[in-house]
Amino acid sequence: MSARRKARKRALDMLYQADLRDIPYSEVIEAEALRAAGEPKRESSWLYAREIVDGVSDSSTVIDELITSSSQGWALNRMPALDRALLRLATWEILYNDDVDSAVAINESIELAKEFSTDESAKFINGVLARITEYKNARS
Repeated sequence: MSARRKARKRALDMLYQADLRDIPYSEVIEAEALRAAGEPKRESSWLYAREIVDGVSDSSTVIDELITSSSQGWALNRMPALDRALLRLATWEILYNDDVDSAVAINESIELAKEFSTDESAKFINGVLARITEYKNARS
């Protein structure tokens, strides 16, 4: 498994924890940083995971508004917490990380949804992220 994929899984866990426990991202990052200090072999995945979570935190209003407007009738608070975390992660990558192609961000999120959520979630996430990518491309 690539370091980026490991980082996405780690970021997903952090985003999910913050959402589920209703705590600030900074609190989850701090706890994960302590854990990462004892895992020097996983430093590269930790650094990218932190970049994702910091990015989602810094742009949370824009990200959540875009997810809501792209979800066609689904309020953010009605979505499963895991799906929200996946959508936030991928939306940050699509909008703010030029090193990751939108198709890769979408595919990785779909694979994580299939692994940790449901087939219906994978389809839903695919549709929302496709609309977000269209939005980004229209702005470019």
